[in-house]
Amino acid sequence: MKIQIDVAMEYDLSGDMRACLAVEAAKTPVQTVLSEELSLPGATLTRTAGEAGLGQRIWVAMSAPRMSLRYSATAEITRDNSPLENFALTPRHELPGEVMTFLRPSRYCQSDMFPAFVARRFGEIEGGAKVAAMRDWVREEMTYVPGTSNATTTVIDTFAAREGVCRDYAHMVCALARAADIPARYCSVYGIGVEPPDFHAVAQVYLGGAWHVVDATGMCEPDQVAVISVGRDACDVAFMETSDPAGLIEQSVSVRPA
Repeated sequence: MKIQIDVAMEYDLSGDMRACLAVEAAKTPVQTVLSEELSLPGATLTRTAGEAGLGQRIWVAMSAPRMSLRYSATAEITRDNSPLENFALTPRHELPGEVMTFLRPSRYCQSDMFPAFVARRFGEIEGGAKVAAMRDWVREEMTYVPGTSNATTTVIDTFAAREGVCRDYAHMVCALARAADIPARYCSVYGIGVEPPDFHAVAQVYLGGAWHVVDATGMCEPDQVAVISVGRDACDVAFMETSDPAGLIEQSVSVRPA
C-alpha cells in the first residue's frame, strides 16, 4: 500500500533553541520512501542514526526561536499482513544480539511485574497465537480515552486503570509479550485511520525471525503504518526532544492512501 504523509509543526523554542526530532519515515526493506521533503527555514540540521539503527534523529539548531517544520512523504508499505498465529516463537538462545534488549524491563514497561499474570492468562498458548491473544485482551479490557495518561504514566498505571491512548496500548502489549519471553519494542508510526489524526504508537514483536506490527487499538493494519522510530518504550521515540521549554503554536498530522 502507498500512503501519503503530511506534517506541520510550529513551536517557539527557548534556551539554546535546539531540538532533536524524529519525524521522517524510516527506510527499511518493507517500507520504501518514494519521495519526501523536509522544510525547516532558519535551521542547521545534523543527522544521527535512530535507536536499533532504524530511521534517523535530526538535531535542529534554530537561528530564531520560532521553529516552523513541514514534512511530506509518499511511502510504499510491503509489510507482511499475515495473522500473527502463523509465526513461531524464536527461542531465546537463537535471538540476534540486537533483539535481546527488547526482552528486558524498561522505564515505562515494567515487564518483570507481569510473568505470573501472563502465565495464568496466556500460559497454554504458544508463539504468535499468544501475542494475538494478548493483543485481543488489551483491546477488550482497555478503553481508549484521550487525556487520561501523561508523560509519567507507566504500564503498571495502565494495567490498573484499563484506559489510555495509543502510547498506553503499545506499552501494555510490550510488557505482556516481554513477560512471556517474546521480544517486543515500541514504535512511533504514521498510520491511516488514526483518530484523532496524530503521531501514532504501536508495538512490534519478534516472531519467526522478523518484527511484526501489533496495534491493539485496532486503528491500523500492519500494511497501513509507516514506522518512524523504535525503542524500548515511549522514552526512546519522542517526535521532539528539547532541553529547554518549547511552546506549541500549531501541529497537524495527515496520513491517507496515496
